[in-house]
Amino acid sequence: MLQQKEAAAAPAEQALRVGFLLRLARRPTWLAGMGADAAGFGCQAAALGVGRLVVVQPLLATTVVFALPIGARLAGQHAGRRELACAAVVTAGLAGFLVLAHPSGGRSDATTLGWAITAAVAVPLCGGLVAASRHRRPALKASLLGIATGILWGIAAALTKAVVDHLDSGVLALLADWHLYVLIAVGWASLTLAQASLQAGALAPAVATQATFDPLASVLVGTLAFAETIRQGALGLAGCAICLVAMLAGLAVLAAAERASPATPALAPPPPAAPARPAVPSARLDRG
Repeated sequence: MLQQKEAAAAPAEQALRVGFLLRLARRPTWLAGMGADAAGFGCQAAALGVGRLVVVQPLLATTVVFALPIGARLAGQHAGRRELACAAVVTAGLAGFLVLAHPSGGRSDATTLGWAITAAVAVPLCGGLVAASRHRRPALKASLLGIATGILWGIAAALTKAVVDHLDSGVLALLADWHLYVLIAVGWASLTLAQASLQAGALAPAVATQATFDPLASVLVGTLAFAETIRQGALGLAGCAICLVAMLAGLAVLAAAERASPATPALAPPPPAAPARPAVPSARLDRG
């Protein structure tokens, strides 16, 4: 949330420009937040090296629980009981889905066809979300950009898993692998969208959408492109559906939430000025 504090202070017209991150990088507080993110990414990469996408990524939804109160305190934004309750519902829904799904199987990298389909779906979808976010109210803008961010984070996690797998082949093999460069591009794009989402000024929708659509995208990429399976019977499927519905319901409430600013009473127009009375010269009457 150190990043959110600095991003929210940036002008709105700069949020989606190429140099937005470079301008933020001049601020020590934002760099401190990036350092924390880098440490978190290292832990995530290590987890993805030994675990499955559908297991590791849903755990990141717990960031909602910590980010809302911490971010509200640091940035001075409103995060009331309704927002916190909905964040807890989102987290509980994802946790229930993870427990009931019993994910298993999978491979370290997707096929070329799998990556092509992922790109064909994600690029226009995220582009459309970014275009739709323009000139929207803060909560809706933060939500749309947060959804695009979460989708790209899910794809970046899949690319990270593939890059970590190539580390065993040596540095030269890693530098010759296309996954690394696509990961850098996707990482830059997702970081820009994440800061733009936070810059919109609606903390709860930004954090909730990012933390929710990241594991959702990861589950889809993991099951469809990485052959990770989700085993469940009829009861398990119903439980997974209930968890997803609860999660999306909490997300919808958060996306509609917007900090209400106190209304400024309209000032009554001043009364029209009274027309000036012409000065009447006093005449002296001389008595003869």
